Amino acid sequence: MPKGYLCLVLHAHLPYVRHPEHEFFLEEKWLFEAITETYIPLIQVFEHLIRDGIRFRLTVTLSPPLISMLTDPLLQERYVRHLAKLIELAEKEEGRTYGSPFHETALMYKKRFQEAMTVFCDRYGRNLVSAFKYFQDAGRLELITCAATHGYLPLMMLFPEAVRAQIRAAVELHTRHLGGPPHGIWLPECGYAPGVDEILKENGLKFFFTDTHGLLYASRRPRFGIFAPIYCPSGVAAFGRDVESSKQVWSSQEGYPGDYDYREFYRDIGYDLDYEYIKPYIHPDGIRTHTGIKYYKITGRVDLSQKEPYNPRRAEEKAAIHAGNFMFNRQHQVRYLAGLMDRPPVIVAPYDAELFGHWWFEGPLWLEYLIRKIAFDQDDIEMITPSDYLQRHPCNQVAVPCSSSWGNKGYHEVWLCGANDWIYRHLHMAASRMTALANRHQSAGGLLKRALNQAARELMLAQSSDWAFIMSTGTMVDYAIKRTKTHVSNFLRLYEEIEGNKIDEGWLSALEYRNNIFPDIDYRWYQSKPGQAKAG
Repeated sequence: MPKGYLCLVLHAHLPYVRHPEHEFFLEEKWLFEAITETYIPLIQVFEHLIRDGIRFRLTVTLSPPLISMLTDPLLQERYVRHLAKLIELAEKEEGRTYGSPFHETALMYKKRFQEAMTVFCDRYGRNLVSAFKYFQDAGRLELITCAATHGYLPLMMLFPEAVRAQIRAAVELHTRHLGGPPHGIWLPECGYAPGVDEILKENGLKFFFTDTHGLLYASRRPRFGIFAPIYCPSGVAAFGRDVESSKQVWSSQEGYPGDYDYREFYRDIGYDLDYEYIKPYIHPDGIRTHTGIKYYKITGRVDLSQKEPYNPRRAEEKAAIHAGNFMFNRQHQVRYLAGLMDRPPVIVAPYDAELFGHWWFEGPLWLEYLIRKIAFDQDDIEMITPSDYLQRHPCNQVAVPCSSSWGNKGYHEVWLCGANDWIYRHLHMAASRMTALANRHQSAGGLLKRALNQAARELMLAQSSDWAFIMSTGTMVDYAIKRTKTHVSNFLRLYEEIEGNKIDEGWLSALEYRNNIFPDIDYRWYQSKPGQAKAG
């Protein structure tokens, strides 16, 4: 009988970036890098564990933009081309590094890229969503959803119709690709505001997560803090993030990923090697970019030029040590807490999936070691998912979580600050007009229906929290601004054409091809509930 539970949650999400109008688009590499460095390594971890008969339970969010991109034939084809170039580069690197301290690492990359091609093309037919569905159907993963385009819901509650549409679109897409509706949701940026849970309930969702203070500052104060979920008055459960387990993995100063033997992210041969040699593998315009091949370890607090060669075997040893340390700390945590509670405590440890492999190269290895150690080396902890927990412990305290997020300072400042506050008057106006259109056209058909559906897509794409986040952090800002303005502009033109009964079918068709997320979208998801309609 375990003394407590560990609920590991991996939130897999990337902004929707798809540009068929360009042969090569730099930001599409975000997806390609994540496939090679995070999603395929995680899939391989799950395959190894199932092959060896190891029982585990993990919660994974597949956000709707990510599902949409992973199942898009254009992006799948482009990824195969991208990976083929990486394999070509790795083969050249095998020869170039022969006899140097980097040769073993070069061979490692070649093997990884070749395996990635096998997993992507041969094993899962270019559709990695089917891999995650397989693990779900095998009883190892609980797959949950996220808002349609990762809209930051607390700042959208002025128009609950827009929140409702974000949730409905997410649930519909999840059901279509994963064989059934999700039981839970990862709220974008862990952002919650009272009232959001009511909309989750309308869509059949039974739980969500908040940051630590979202639960600790709930009204009424939770008796067991963050170590048991609470029920909102709506009946939807809220799980709170654990501080200790979070810090051990997230913190760049105190966390495992900063260990000096782990791979250094920022030193890449795309910047290091002779320009003519590396030119075919960076941006076609000659802009140096990350290739994913990196030969140095973190080493210490030294300049990038003073980094030392990476040793894959030493890094793997460290991953095993850190997995043991993480488990050891959780054991002590649950032993202590179990004595204070009338039920086994649950430790909720959520992380961005892309931390594992992309930012923290050894992260998937660490995860595999952790799961193996939990299975064989102890009896205190059991891995569990939120649905498992609620099934075993259906009686929980009722309280209202406080408005919160997991962003800097814990509230909404990252997504509403001087760098991005200008976007909201446009987003609110568009949400108001979209709601009015949906209310006026109760059952449109033909060209009008297509225009209304595309207007809904453009609004959702503009609402992505990623754009406000990028503006706030100051990297790739021009692209985030352009995406916001483009989608709002597209929406406004569609609105005018619908209102003026002069829809340009040619332009609409081009837009449907370019921004094709949510092929089954229904603009009526924006219709107001009786008594809630506002003027558009």
